[in-house]
Amino acid sequence: MNDRLDRQARSGHWLWMLCLLSCGAFADNKWQETIPDARLVGSGELRLFGEPIYSAQLFSPVQPPSEEAPFALELTYHRRIERDRLVSVSLEEIRRLYGEQVSPEQLEQWRGEMLQAFTDVEPGERIAAVFLPGQGMRFYVGGELRHEVHDSDFARAFFAIWLDPRARHPGLRERLLGALGCVAAEAERTC
Repeated sequence: MNDRLDRQARSGHWLWMLCLLSCGAFADNKWQETIPDARLVGSGELRLFGEPIYSAQLFSPVQPPSEEAPFALELTYHRRIERDRLVSVSLEEIRRLYGEQVSPEQLEQWRGEMLQAFTDVEPGERIAAVFLPGQGMRFYVGGELRHEVHDSDFARAFFAIWLDPRARHPGLRERLLGALGCVAAEAERTC
């Protein structure tokens, strides 16, 4: 009898520890305070030449996500990338998607916002961007609020990098929006 009670107590202890560990994994995501009812919509991984660059997860209280509700895109990096490179690649993609619709002055202003929002990233580091309808967006680095942008045009252009139908990596876009499972994505080697 004592042996059985001892096993139950150890079992309960392990369940409690697992709960604490799993809850702790999400406790440092301060962006979740902004969208407490957000749930995972989809996820995927960006690979270039077979090398993983980052894993991405899209969270929203509604599916599919829309510009009428807040949502969050969280990237976990698998390699070191300098802040200036993150900014320049983001601006190149916005320029590719919007062309003449975005003025050089606007791009320069957005460069300044991204320089404030981003840091050099190391493997395992997370950057989350939260879309706030009619307000703009917030950037979180390592779970902590780093910068807030009060520009809805910038927010839409930034998220278009991943979510626009013309996104450079359509397979990743589809997985983020929950449209493709990993089996279908295997052919693209981006799952």
